Amino acid sequence: MATKGTCTTSLAVLALISALVVGFYGAGSGVIWPVVFLTAVTLLGSLWLRRKDGGTDRRVCVLVLGDLGRSPRMQYHALSLSKHGYNVTFVGFLDTKPHQDVLREEKIKLVPIAEVKGLRVGPKILTYVTKVILQCLQLLYVLLRMETQSHILMQNPPGLPGIAMAWLVCVLRGSRFVIDWHNYGYTIMALSQGDTHPVVRLAKWYEHFFGPLASCNLCVTNAMKDDLQKNWGVKATTLYDCPPSIFRETPLKLQHELYMRLASTYPQFQSKGCEEEKQVERSVFSECVLPEAAVTLRAERPALLLSSTSWTEDEDFSVLLKALEDYEGFIKAGASLPSLVCVITGKGPQKEYYRKLIDTLQLEHVQICTPWLEAEDYPVLLGSADLGVCLHKSSSGLDLPMKVVDMFGCCLPVCAIHFHCLHELVKHEENGLIFRDSQELAEQLKSLLSEFPRSEGQLGAFRGNLRRSRGPRWDDNWDQNVLPLLSTP
Repeated sequence: MATKGTCTTSLAVLALISALVVGFYGAGSGVIWPVVFLTAVTLLGSLWLRRKDGGTDRRVCVLVLGDLGRSPRMQYHALSLSKHGYNVTFVGFLDTKPHQDVLREEKIKLVPIAEVKGLRVGPKILTYVTKVILQCLQLLYVLLRMETQSHILMQNPPGLPGIAMAWLVCVLRGSRFVIDWHNYGYTIMALSQGDTHPVVRLAKWYEHFFGPLASCNLCVTNAMKDDLQKNWGVKATTLYDCPPSIFRETPLKLQHELYMRLASTYPQFQSKGCEEEKQVERSVFSECVLPEAAVTLRAERPALLLSSTSWTEDEDFSVLLKALEDYEGFIKAGASLPSLVCVITGKGPQKEYYRKLIDTLQLEHVQICTPWLEAEDYPVLLGSADLGVCLHKSSSGLDLPMKVVDMFGCCLPVCAIHFHCLHELVKHEENGLIFRDSQELAEQLKSLLSEFPRSEGQLGAFRGNLRRSRGPRWDDNWDQNVLPLLSTP
């Protein structure tokens, strides 16, 4: 005989699939019976599932349908919750290791889930449908097995089918559902599929239908807040990304230690052109005199240019590569400019494509490497760099690049490609420069690095502005905007 939880799960999955199919085909004709159907099933299931105890109010589930190690904002949510005494169940893929602070925190429990692939035979739509169905079952199993939570806090995107499943579980168990809107999932899908693709249309309807059902909402920009209110009927609180305290300018000793570790794997960090001395330890950027361990930056060092990426369609790295070729041309034409080491960190689907492009470049004064850094090393390298570059172009025009937030936390000036709401973060000619194409980026690199390594000039002025205008850190921002939402009945 089936258990009560199993029966409820089966009914919930059947209800959701029926609602998605009927809702999609009837979205333009005012069809409302899927809502009635879902409501009836969830009310029935709630008779069995609303079990609470004395600890329920101090339990929160943080849900990511992605890699936890590459979801820094959700890691910060989990840490902030734990600091305020909440027991956090952190659910998501565990492809890369989260930050050590997350791993060490006793109040954070990691619950890894496997990435569902769907059937590998037949048409693509069959693969996609089976993937969604299997993810529905997986999420219901995971979320209904855990103790009742006071809140489920979920990142979107990705949100299909996570938003519907999380909302359903919250209704069944009497929990509050919070969506943290980083972007719109359907706009990301449209980059590769096109706006008119049936799956993109379904994803858009899905977000519009289920998004407003959350108890409360967070978003990353005021532009998104306004759009959610105007076009979705969703009232959201803007929680700007703010750097945690780990993002800061890196002391010379830590810079040198990181350079030496990276030099063991990446030749771009290795010292060149001088004889090795027993009492001197050198990287291409720094040297350390032993045994005193006195570290200095080398006067003839190259400039360290840094960018990070998820290697997805919303970042066109050919813009940076073309700009680096132009920069090489400036030097060959006689311009007094430093050599460059360009570090592009991150993992993602297009990484191999761009690595092949990089291998075809014939550059003498520019070296490019594409490492994956541990979570603890990334802020150290940011705090050591001379200039950051951001190629993030929001698919919706409504989100901001978190990498720039981290760069500013390290007082690192940035050159960022233009899009609609970038002005909420990057102030042109104050904390960085905004460009529109590779030629403009190349000219900005030439201008900013013309005084290198001296601290005078525009690059030094931007860094000084960042030091004087440090905004709030993550903890203060979270306490002010998110903590009150958790205590609201």
